[in-house]
Amino acid sequence: MSNGSSITEFLLLAFADTRQLQLLHFWLFLGIYLAALLGNGLILTAVVCDHHLHSPMYFLLLNLSLLDLGSISTTVPKAMANSLWDNRAISYSGCASQVFFFFFSISAEFYLLTVMSYDHYVAICRPLHYGTLLGSRACVHMAAAAWGSGFLHAVLHTASTFSLPLCKGNAVDQFFCEIPQILKLSCSDAYLREVGLLVLSACLVFGCFVFIVLSYGQIFRAVLRIPSEQGQHKAFSMCLPHLAVVSLFVSTGMFACLKPPSISSPSLDLVVSFLYSVVPPAVNPLLYSMRNQELKNALKKLIQSAVSQQH
Repeated sequence: MSNGSSITEFLLLAFADTRQLQLLHFWLFLGIYLAALLGNGLILTAVVCDHHLHSPMYFLLLNLSLLDLGSISTTVPKAMANSLWDNRAISYSGCASQVFFFFFSISAEFYLLTVMSYDHYVAICRPLHYGTLLGSRACVHMAAAAWGSGFLHAVLHTASTFSLPLCKGNAVDQFFCEIPQILKLSCSDAYLREVGLLVLSACLVFGCFVFIVLSYGQIFRAVLRIPSEQGQHKAFSMCLPHLAVVSLFVSTGMFACLKPPSISSPSLDLVVSFLYSVVPPAVNPLLYSMRNQELKNALKKLIQSAVSQQH
């Protein structure tokens, strides 16, 4: 196999060799996937149906749920099918599609989390200017910028990665196609262009992270100056879910990228990739619905309405 054009399929890393463990992994992934579909689906439905949630903050949360659904739907169904049918193969085009949609989803999601931190900053630190700085048009433009930036990044990285000559086989040491594992199959020195793009992306992500940290520094200073305990509680209930989602997203992603090569192994890489690609989309709805009272009320009304219609 002298180049990528001669490769028609890739072989993904299997979770287990025995049939019993393969089926166990299938049911585990199915449970997580259904939980992610249910949680994000409920948030989407609540935001769309409840007019009390027609605000910039919940519009951004709706976009976050869409990206979470896209992210987990890119990786988990294929992993489930491979475990169920005892098959490791994924087509060349299927692998490229996984790389594109996964990179698009996580890139756009992080940019969206950055926009959400700005929304919280304006709501708490500059409430009198909220309508001016974050009107419906500005909110749509910022969400579109997050989606567009994610799309542009995904196009650049996917095109760069799959234009490389691949001369080290077709076995990917991961349960889904991701760029670092594809780069391991490329010929020596041919991957430096894509590494440069990854470094540029890392710099942009770091810039967004610094913006989020600075925003929350200002937010917590403003919250601690609020005289009433009820006002502080309301501010924290708005910010803490977002902060928890950012922390989960960043910590799992940073560990995946920065873990020392000395402790790297296929099994550890498998666990780490599971943590950053599967866990956040499934857990994010829970983090938001636990702390946000308005969202909890909307979900209760939604469930009560569905139950009353059945009776």
